[in-house]
Amino acid sequence: MCLGIPGQIVEITDKTRKLGLVDVSGVKREVNLACIVNEEHPVADCVGDWVLVHVGFAMSRIDEAEAAETLKILEQLGEVQDELAAMRASAEALGKAS
Repeated sequence: MCLGIPGQIVEITDKTRKLGLVDVSGVKREVNLACIVNEEHPVADCVGDWVLVHVGFAMSRIDEAEAAETLKILEQLGEVQDELAAMRASAEALGKAS
């Protein structure tokens, strides 16, 4: 099952390509931010935003409370572990493990 998993944008890594580093439960991964930016909310303003990440893209912005509740539910369902393991493996392969 593919999930949108909550994470927080901690750094903009490439403004031009709209890429940022997202922390998902301690795992940091570079993701594409193009789906969550616009004229009112440019890439430079994304640090600190909570987002739902799916297949390398930040699909939508969410608030911190919604992020925490979503992670809690996913953990209770046992779904988050597989997703985090996949993200860790991908980050390690790219040399960006935290």
